[in-house]
Amino acid sequence: MGIEIERKFLVKGDAWKALDRGKAYRQGYLSIAKERTVRVRTVEDHGYITIKGPPTGASRAEYEYSIPIADAHEMLDRLCERPLIEKVRRKIPYKGLTWEVDEFAGENAGLIVAEVELTAADQHVDLPDWVGQEVTEDRRYSNSSLVKNPYSRWSGASKS
Repeated sequence: MGIEIERKFLVKGDAWKALDRGKAYRQGYLSIAKERTVRVRTVEDHGYITIKGPPTGASRAEYEYSIPIADAHEMLDRLCERPLIEKVRRKIPYKGLTWEVDEFAGENAGLIVAEVELTAADQHVDLPDWVGQEVTEDRRYSNSSLVKNPYSRWSGASKS
C-alpha cells in the first residue's frame, strides 16, 4: 500500500515563481466520498488516475496509475464533478525536499498553496522564506474540497 505523508502551507510573496517554469495540470474527481477520493489528472501530455483513502493527520493511503491521455481527457470532460481543478504546479527543491507550489486558476484563482511530501509524519522540515501559514489539517485547502467549495466562493474573512 502506498502512503502519502504531506504538509500543506499557504504561499506568500512571489519569489518562488522564478524558481521553476511550472507545468499545467487539469484534474477532476470521479468520487469525493469521505472514505476515498478518485481523481483523474492530466499533466501536459500524460494522464493519471489516483485513489486516496481518508486522511489521518498528514498521512493517507494513495495509489496512482498512468492511463492513456485520451481516456483522461474523456473522463475529465464527461464524468468528473465540476468545477475541474486547473493549476500550474512548480516543483522547487529546498534543503533536500521538493516543494510543489500550486497556483490555481478558474474558480480557484487567487489561491496559491505549497505542499511538501515527507517520509515520516514527524520529519523535520526547513521552510523556505516564501512559505506562510500551515493549512495541513484545514480540509478546505484539499483539491477535492475546492471542487465542492471553490476558493472564489469563500468569504474574505474565511480565506485565512
